[in-house]
Amino acid sequence: MPDAPSVIDAAPQYRERATSGAGGVPMLLVSLAIVLLGVVIACAPAIGLPEFLIGIGIAVALAGVFLSIGLTMVAPNEARVVQLFGRYVGTMRTEGLHWVNPLTARTKVSTRIRNHETSVMKVNDASGSPIEISAVAVWQVEDTARASFEVDDFVEFVSIQTEAAVRHIAGKYPYDSHDDAHAYSLRENAEAITEELSNEVVARVEAAGVRVIETRFTHLAYAPEIAQAMLQRQQAGAVVAARREIVEGAVGMVDRALEILADDDIVDMDEERKAAMVSNLLVVLCSDTPASPVVNTGTLYQ
Repeated sequence: MPDAPSVIDAAPQYRERATSGAGGVPMLLVSLAIVLLGVVIACAPAIGLPEFLIGIGIAVALAGVFLSIGLTMVAPNEARVVQLFGRYVGTMRTEGLHWVNPLTARTKVSTRIRNHETSVMKVNDASGSPIEISAVAVWQVEDTARASFEVDDFVEFVSIQTEAAVRHIAGKYPYDSHDDAHAYSLRENAEAITEELSNEVVARVEAAGVRVIETRFTHLAYAPEIAQAMLQRQQAGAVVAARREIVEGAVGMVDRALEILADDDIVDMDEERKAAMVSNLLVVLCSDTPASPVVNTGTLYQ
């Protein structure tokens, strides 16, 4: 089956690029030193120095506090998207303490693996029958720049696009292939159709910089209003298939019985007697209830 075409054909305007900034620990020490220096200068008038040093000390302390604003902590499986006056600077992925320009905005983006399970949706399959279906998608953010700037809310985007893909796939195939045993159906070819669903979800969420790890159907059933009728249809099909097996076996047994009787010359029967024997044996072998034999104490023709 061919891969699903991409929903959004426009080339992305942003691609993730790395930025690391300066070492966080050295800048933390520098900031603390500047703040302490400012406090010392501000307290200098207490020992007889000029009072204008108070203002200088406060300014120096504020400079140290300003520098500390640039300290950024990056946790494992987490990224920080850095912007300076609205311009994308880069993404920090290395865990630990970093320092960047204090004027930048740093948005936290989780790169952990997530699950999204759709609600149980009622859709019409390819034959028009209402069915209930739901699926789960396992995904994670791969390109933080696209996830942040290409779509408004990448979590909601993945949710909506996954549900749209499930609805589209469910409408392409029948729930069960009653008439054509070689046709694809949602119930009998779940693995192949799941692969097609994965391809379509990948194509739909590609614009958000998301990597889809796996998709699976979690619920698949006829809608309640037709479930009983479809169950009766399946039961009737099973009964017919079982009867077919019974008849084929019974015919083989009767044929073998006639062959043994003829080869061993046990009894000589004309065509009419053979037909009666075949009829009786088929009734006995194909009956749902135990047979009640009648012992004939006369001849074959009585």
